[in-house]
Amino acid sequence: MISPSSIDQVFETARVEEVIGDFVQLKKAGSNFKGLSPFSDERSPSFMVSPVKQIWKDFSSGKGGNVVAFLMEHEHFTYPEAIKYLAKKYNIEIEETEQSNEQKEKANERESLYLVSEFANSYFQKILHKTDQGKAIGLSYFKERGFTPETIKTFDLGYSPNEWQAFTDEALKQGYNIDFLEKTGLTIVKDDKRFDRFKGRVMFPIKSMSGRVLGFGGRILVNDKKAAKYLNSPESDIYHKSKVLYGIYHAKQTIAKEDNCYLVEGYTDVIQFHQTGIKNVVSSSGTALTSEQIRLINRLTKNITVLFDGDAAGMRASLRGIDLILEQGMNVKVCTFPEGEDPDSFAKQNTFDELALYLNENAKDFIQFKASVLFEESKNDPIKKADTVRDIITSISKIPDTIKREIYIRECSNIMDISEQVLFSTLAQMNKKDIQEADKQLKKEQKAFEVIKHEQPVKKVDVQYLLERKIIEILLLYGNKTEEFEDLVLKENESGELGLEPVIHEAKVFEKVFLDLQDDEMEFTNPNFKTLYYTIIEKLNQDPNFELNQFVNAVDTTMASEITTILMDDERYTLDDWERQNIYPKAKTETVAQLVSETILSLRCFLIDLKVKEFQSQTINNKADTNRNILEEVKDYSGLKMLLSRKLNRVL
Repeated sequence: MISPSSIDQVFETARVEEVIGDFVQLKKAGSNFKGLSPFSDERSPSFMVSPVKQIWKDFSSGKGGNVVAFLMEHEHFTYPEAIKYLAKKYNIEIEETEQSNEQKEKANERESLYLVSEFANSYFQKILHKTDQGKAIGLSYFKERGFTPETIKTFDLGYSPNEWQAFTDEALKQGYNIDFLEKTGLTIVKDDKRFDRFKGRVMFPIKSMSGRVLGFGGRILVNDKKAAKYLNSPESDIYHKSKVLYGIYHAKQTIAKEDNCYLVEGYTDVIQFHQTGIKNVVSSSGTALTSEQIRLINRLTKNITVLFDGDAAGMRASLRGIDLILEQGMNVKVCTFPEGEDPDSFAKQNTFDELALYLNENAKDFIQFKASVLFEESKNDPIKKADTVRDIITSISKIPDTIKREIYIRECSNIMDISEQVLFSTLAQMNKKDIQEADKQLKKEQKAFEVIKHEQPVKKVDVQYLLERKIIEILLLYGNKTEEFEDLVLKENESGELGLEPVIHEAKVFEKVFLDLQDDEMEFTNPNFKTLYYTIIEKLNQDPNFELNQFVNAVDTTMASEITTILMDDERYTLDDWERQNIYPKAKTETVAQLVSETILSLRCFLIDLKVKEFQSQTINNKADTNRNILEEVKDYSGLKMLLSRKLNRVL
């Protein structure tokens, strides 16, 4: 267990915008930051971070909370793991008591898989550096590749002994469960026998964006035609190869800073580039590029430069990935290396300045690259040339931005010496065909499932819910603020008619709200708001130095999520950047007293309406005398509502 003082220190030190900035590219939006949602596929920012309130909100998925909640949602950390991650990031030493065996048993399966992977990572490194076999085989291989001791340590490179179950035996000896060793793929279980999957291989740990070990890649060092040169961990609950990029943990900050990501094919390409000084580089680890991997990069930058060696097979494979990148609305450049060279060997032979200069001078826009590669093959064959043009137009059709599409059409026209009119016509035909295919598929599905359209009833607005929610928001934002309030006291004039007389007095916002609701005996109908209301009132009453971020950190996860939603919904308009359109919304801090009074008066009016409806239902089967009394009550309530409405400047 982590001590409360350590948790408090972590919350006091950690900055939500800094932590989330490691995973999402954030841009300033007024006093907040905005970015693309890391939880859904989107092109317009709906993700917001508030440095003042130290909370975040994702309007596309509805998720939100504090810095720990983000790590738990994004990285699937447990609460203690999130605290430890933040402590490590901010160099905070945490006090922790030893977990009991019972507590260890309660750890969920996912956490157990992470623990097994972390142990394996430490074990492979220990074998590499501390054993004769590791030094003679594994370390020698890495040194031959030109990796320095610092680089080997940075990437946690290791070695798995060339023995059938050396790792498995050690893991079992340390108390790790064979089920989790098998589920991570580290151990292969057949009948009663157990084998190490990565026997005799140098090891490359594959990490998440936050640095957690998800799986491994292993390279064999002997010539064995029956064994694969590279072997990856199988799919598991924590490792999905289509959603992971090798090197993203080490590259994420530089990618965001440089606003560009270099994409290579292998582990050693990433490591060699990083060692040379180009750190914004990741790899798809030998698998075909997927849309999930592209979205990982899209969170950090809109620019990708694809790097690969000069052989024709490699080029054609990369060309297929380009269309996927374009579909995500990203900008693509391509850079090839001289024949016989790959990113690893080229980086090894050049200094940082030489490598940076080469990348800068040789990175071509995707259309220039595609045209140059395909045109060479088809320049003397009109039919092949037509196919090449169609291939390029197909790629351009993937681009969602219409302006970019038009610019690329003109570029293609110049390169291929074909009129823009013909190219635009071809593009239009492709788009029309896509629409027709989509329409055909939709009709087919409708026919198959006999979809019957029903008119959806209009959802009724829950006025009381909205007003109760607004009261919670007021208490959270301005509860401790002292304001001048104009109260209306109901008095009879000389004619015996009821009238409201204004009385000015000073009070704290939470005191004003509490007394007004208590005077009218108004109760919250929403159970979450009711719990929140009394919790906030109690906290404000006890603590004159009430701080919102500390309060959010102290309450349970469900309540924290509710608070975040309430607070960040008020910031939603900043996503639209109204000021750029010369629209300047008035700050609520200028009219807090008015906001409080109007909200409570609106709630009173609403409750009067409910009371009148209740009286109406009572008159149906009542006697005339009883109805007369009820009508008198209705008349009084209607008069009161008329007075309140005048105060609210409403016409009835």
